Order: sequence, then C-alpha cells, then structure tokens
Amino acid sequence: MNDTPLTTTPSKESEKPRIKEIEDQRKTDLSWTTQTDREDTTRASGRFGGLLKRNPSPAFLADVAKLNSMDLDPKEVKRLERKIDLLIIPALSICYMFYYVDKTTLSYAAIFGLKEDLNLKPSEYSWLSSIFYFGWLAWALPTNILMQKFPLSKYLAFNIFMWGVLLMAQAASRNFTDLAILRILSGAFEATADPAFVLITGMWYTRGQVPARIGYWYLANGLGIALGGLLGYGIGHIKSALASWKMEFLIVGALCSGWAIIMGIFIPDSPYHTHWFNLANVTTKLDRQQRVLEAFMDAKIYLFFLFGFTANVPNGGTSNFGTIIVKGFGFNTFQTTLMQVRALWFIISLIILLAIYVNTRLPKGNRTYLMAATNLPTVVGFAMIAWAKPQAARLIGYWMTGASNATFVLGLSIVSGNVGGQTKKAIASASVFLGVAAGNIVGPFLFKDSEALGISQVCWLHGIARSGNAIILVLRVIFVTANRKRDRAVAEGKVEYDPNQTGLEDITDWNNPAFRYITVSSTLIHHLHG
Repeated sequence: MNDTPLTTTPSKESEKPRIKEIEDQRKTDLSWTTQTDREDTTRASGRFGGLLKRNPSPAFLADVAKLNSMDLDPKEVKRLERKIDLLIIPALSICYMFYYVDKTTLSYAAIFGLKEDLNLKPSEYSWLSSIFYFGWLAWALPTNILMQKFPLSKYLAFNIFMWGVLLMAQAASRNFTDLAILRILSGAFEATADPAFVLITGMWYTRGQVPARIGYWYLANGLGIALGGLLGYGIGHIKSALASWKMEFLIVGALCSGWAIIMGIFIPDSPYHTHWFNLANVTTKLDRQQRVLEAFMDAKIYLFFLFGFTANVPNGGTSNFGTIIVKGFGFNTFQTTLMQVRALWFIISLIILLAIYVNTRLPKGNRTYLMAATNLPTVVGFAMIAWAKPQAARLIGYWMTGASNATFVLGLSIVSGNVGGQTKKAIASASVFLGVAAGNIVGPFLFKDSEALGISQVCWLHGIARSGNAIILVLRVIFVTANRKRDRAVAEGKVEYDPNQTGLEDITDWNNPAFRYITVSSTLIHHLHG
C-alpha cells in the first residue's frame, strides 16, 4: 500500500483532453448519442413497469467516469450552468411559490368568512391547521420511496396537480368534517414537495452549488406570500354569488393544477433523460447517488428530524394564524392582506439573500454558526409580539419571525450535502420532513384565535427556537469530528482512495473514504463526490 492516497489532481506533465476535443472525437460514433445509450433498457415487470424510471446505462456511467478524469473547459462549464439555472431554478421557484400559497390559502379564507359560513369553533380551526400535517406525516416516508421509483419531475407534477384539485374541492366543503378530510389528503400530496425540490437540486448541481440554488428557489417563499396576499386582496373585491373564500380555493387551485401540467411536459426528469442539453454536456452534471441501508443507525438522521421539528413549530402557527395575528394588531381585512404583500415577503427574501451572501463569504467551517445566528431574530420577533405595546413594534416583531426561513434554507443544504447513498438520502430527507410535519402539527396549538400571543406561548416558542440552535451545534460537532478522523487516517497512510471511482460506486457517507461533511461556506467546499 502506498503512503499517499490517489487523487484526481492532474500532473503538470500530462495534458487532459478538453470538451471540444471529446465532442470532435465522438462525431464519428453517432450511436453514442442515442436515447437507449443513456438509459438501462431493461423494463420493470408488472402492468405499470413502463411508468417506473430507468437508471442510466453502464455505458453512460463509463462516459461520466471518463469526463471526470479530464479537465473541462471553464467557459463551457459556465455556459452549461447558466442553461441549467434558466431551466431548473425558475421551475422550482414557481413550484415553491404555489406550495406556499396552497398551504396558506386557508389563512386567507379564514378572514373572508370561512369560519362563519362553516360555523367553525376556534379549536376546530386550529385542528384544520394541524390536521393537514397528519396526512403529510403519514405519507412522508412512502412518497420519498416512490420518488426513487418514478421519474422525479413527472411524479412531482402529478402531486402538484392534485394539490390544485383538492384545493378546488375545498370550496365545496359544507362543514368541519368535509374540510378536515380534504386537508388530510392535501397534506399527503404536499409531503412530496420539499424532498423532491431538494432531490432535483442535488441531481443537477454539485455539492458546492447546492446551498445557493436551494436559497434561490426558497426565495419564492416570499413571492408566495406576496402572491397569496395579492390574490386575497383581488378575490375579496370580486362581486360574485360565490363567497370570497370559495373563490379563493377555486382560483388558487386552478392556477396550481395548470402549472403542474406545464411542468410535467417541459421539465426533464434527470440530467441523463433530457432533450434540453446534448449528451456531452449532460454527463458533466450527472449526480452520483449511492445506496446502503444504514440510515437508522446514524444519529444524524434523528437530529435532522429534530431540526425539522424545531424549525417549523413557529411556522406552523404563523402560516395559519399570521393573518389573524396581524388583524389583531388593529388592521382591517384588506389592510391585513396588503401587509403580507408589502413587507413580510420582502423581509423574508432579504434575509434569505443575506444568508446566502454571508455563507459564501464566511471563513472555512462556519455555516452551522450562521444557521444558529439566523435563528435569533425569530426569538426576538415573538418577544416583541408578546410584550411590545406600540402597534408598529408588534408588526415588526411579526415580520422578524420570518428569519426562520433562512435557517431552514441553510439546514436543507446541510442535509443534502452530508448524506451519501440513494436510499439513505431518501430516509434522511424523509426524517427532516417528518419533523417539519410534526412541527406544523404542534405549532397551531400554541396560537389562539381569540387573543394575542401570551407570555406562556412565547416562552414555549423561545425554548423551541433555542433548542433548534443546540441541535445545529451538535450536528456541527459530529461533522467536524468525522472529518478530522478521516483526514488523520489519510495523513497517516491508513486509507487510500480514488475520489473519482468512489464517487461512482453505490456507497454511503460512512463507507466512502472520499466523503467529507460540509460545515464550510459553499465557495470553499472541496470537490469531493458523495
């Protein structure tokens, strides 16, 4: 065994072919570019086998390995990245915008007469807010498994279409029971959203690029707030035989299903199954996914669940009671909807952009500290809502609670970049969003329909937010300790590896000696595969 590990750093004496040369060499072999060369042509058994996704063919994976051993033209890589950004980021942004609008439509319907028309008690409205996440909780793990079985973009589009259908069906609700059943089903279909968005991002981008790209489409959270407020304001002024809250459900649902059809037609399912890029381009971006079932032995999986939970208990309340809280400050119905548009979406977008910018400028090893810092304005904001007397101060406090979105963005990038293996990634993603569901179930019960946030409620929210910081710091200790142990093993000559080869094998972060956990800013991440 040699004392030094194998690396992918090219020697100064050797010259690597460039992309243009590769393309010129392959012009004589047109069979390389056929669709069947990209995919495994073996059809799954069963009546619906043709609907299942196909994995990349061995020949295609071999081409990926070749290109990973070559120097790529930086200008060509940048051009490809711009094309991917123009296709993937707007699509995911629109999806996330509808995702947020869909979840908050109940909040706008509430101030347009839903509670009065259906004779909802305050406790029943809280249950409607929480029961959505019972469906999410029940379906989170199965849908993560199904995402590994079906073409990802098509599967996501189907689920988004069903969001719209179920939202429109809620307009026909006659009582609490009707609405509760539809909310449970809506929650089940929405359980696909966040993990699918993260998987799609990781499929098209390198580990170093993922945090910023997640941040870009997560900005649509703010746009969703703005769109929800504008739709609510406009729908509230429509003179119709239908109640305004029914119009809210019908219009938002129709827009959501319409977008799903567009997405299903135009957005590719994977880098190796697309007609938007030529094959030489596609192979430079193929995601190396690995599989090994060790997830339930890994402490990180359980900490990811707790992170999702603590980050979303406040969100569970503000997303469903936000309009009621603001209205309780003394604003009328239409002023409340505009308050959501004018400031909250802007503040959330600004905080996320600031977090992305700071993340790229921080010295090595500080992303987890940044996550903890972005959580602090949420704590201060809830305190201002509870104890501040001036109306303006309480409103500003409510807006400050949106800082938790930046914490969650950075957290998603930590999860995406710190788990290896396809099956393990699916379970890790499910654990986060099981925590999200649990947090959103608990959150609404810390808010009351008839009064402002009290001291006891704020104390609970403070404790939960601070425990979130503790979880983040524990994850940091695990990542740093594991990285130091692996680096020490390499320095002592106990481990040798070829990062290119291990990146293509079906192994997890525990079994991949080239894998390093991300605690660093996105511009400083080593080009390691996992």
